[in-house]
Amino acid sequence: MTKPVTDLIAQTALGGTRPKTETLGSMTLTERPDIALASVAARHGQSLTEVAGLPLPAPGALTQGAGLTAFWAGQDQWLIEGEARAEEDFAAWVKTQAPAASVTEQTDGWVAFDITGPEMDRLLERLVNLPDSAKATGQATRTGLHHMSVFLLRLADDHCRIWGMRSYAGSLWHALHEVASRLS
Repeated sequence: MTKPVTDLIAQTALGGTRPKTETLGSMTLTERPDIALASVAARHGQSLTEVAGLPLPAPGALTQGAGLTAFWAGQDQWLIEGEARAEEDFAAWVKTQAPAASVTEQTDGWVAFDITGPEMDRLLERLVNLPDSAKATGQATRTGLHHMSVFLLRLADDHCRIWGMRSYAGSLWHALHEVASRLS
């Protein structure tokens, strides 16, 4: 018997019904399907300095507040995260906060993985070719990781988030997991 369309089961980017998490030594890797993501771009000739009271950061930086994180994605372009807001129309809400901007929903096109723990820096130095200043707390950088383009956000001394394209979620998890396994 086939299931009716209304009985669809949501899956995370890694194919589970629950986010994947694994602790390896002192590090924990966590899939974060609960985070919404929207892109915001200032239109030609317009200036954009904040969204929902959150200042928009300069290149290489991020800002946080009230369950939101903003990071620079390109000239006059930012990505805005909404903690625990992936089940709502986050982009529509962002548009109400920045009506003059161009806003696009990004949640389903990307995957986020959190890395926490005191050994995180040892993991990052093996995965991304960035100077320490680009991996400092409050920084957000687009970089390469095992031939994949990712955003690396340093949220705290012992917490970073990696955003990659959802289509290579499995490869990204594998790269993180393999290196973390060797360090544990």
